[in-house]
Amino acid sequence: MRSVDKRVVLSAIGLAFAWGVMGCEETKAETHKTFVESSTLQPRISTVAPKTTTSSPTDVVTGTLTPVMSLDLGFEVGGKLQAIRAKKGEKVKTGQVLGQLDPEIADAQVAQAQAGLAAAEAASGLAEEMAKRNTELKADGTISEVENLSSQTTSRQASAQVLMAKAQLSQALAARKRHDLRAPFDATVVNAPTQIGGTIAPGMPVFSLQQIDTLVLKTTVSEEVRDLVKLGSKVSVSAVGSNASTDEALVTLVLPSADPVTRRIPVEISVPNKDARFLANSLASVRLPLGKTVEAQIIPTTALARIGGEHVLAVEAGKTRRVAVRVIGTEGDEVTIVASEPISKLVNHPSPQLKDGTPVPEN
Repeated sequence: MRSVDKRVVLSAIGLAFAWGVMGCEETKAETHKTFVESSTLQPRISTVAPKTTTSSPTDVVTGTLTPVMSLDLGFEVGGKLQAIRAKKGEKVKTGQVLGQLDPEIADAQVAQAQAGLAAAEAASGLAEEMAKRNTELKADGTISEVENLSSQTTSRQASAQVLMAKAQLSQALAARKRHDLRAPFDATVVNAPTQIGGTIAPGMPVFSLQQIDTLVLKTTVSEEVRDLVKLGSKVSVSAVGSNASTDEALVTLVLPSADPVTRRIPVEISVPNKDARFLANSLASVRLPLGKTVEAQIIPTTALARIGGEHVLAVEAGKTRRVAVRVIGTEGDEVTIVASEPISKLVNHPSPQLKDGTPVPEN
């Protein structure tokens, strides 16, 4: 090929390459422009209108339902378990016998004390008669003053022996009585032995009693709401693990001292349970009223933002605005709030990227 033709061919190739490079640059520029434009597009914002209501501020807390009285009982003396008079699950009355120890030795001690008392009383009677007779003889001058004084002393000693014998009998009877274990209050037996014949040591727990006609819900509240929880006020209690509930529970105690670990205020609530709808030692929640009825709004829980304090993003004139709120109740997937200013529409599912003044397109 001639040199002129080579130059023409090379020039054509160079021109084509240049046009190709320019085309690639234009394509990249258009792609970048499209990316920038797409990155600045606002995501679709969902809005919701709150529902107006009237509500009382409440605080829902959880605690344990404990028996109003609970006691592990044992015999004050040791011995062999002879009889079981109350079974597990049985309701017992005050003074009812729960169990008995073998009283053989105790009965013998009572009999011995009774015999001692009888002997002392007989000796005392004889000494008293002698003292009276000697007093008469002394008046007649038949016996001396010393003899009369001696008989009077013997009579008083015999009377003292009677008192001692009575004390010994009382002690023996008391020991015998301790062989019968009795219920100190009306209760339900939640634990009891299942067989007799075992040796029971003094103080060893044998029966467990719980009074569950009334339960006590023990929980805590924050220091901020302590003054709003009123003694004697009726509250609603619901079992966590069942459908049991009542509106007749009463606040019975608000301690004027915070828990040293949690810094929360202990509260006790009396829960009626005569129909045994609640289970002792189970969990329950209580809704505590914290003030007067106020104008409030109900919104979905998904519309409530909590980062940086509880708030919502209200929508006005096509833009968002942060509004602080106070939650006064929760029910399922809705919350009841009191807003710092009126709200007619707000953002549902607010994202952290949404700020004050973010444009909100019409749905």
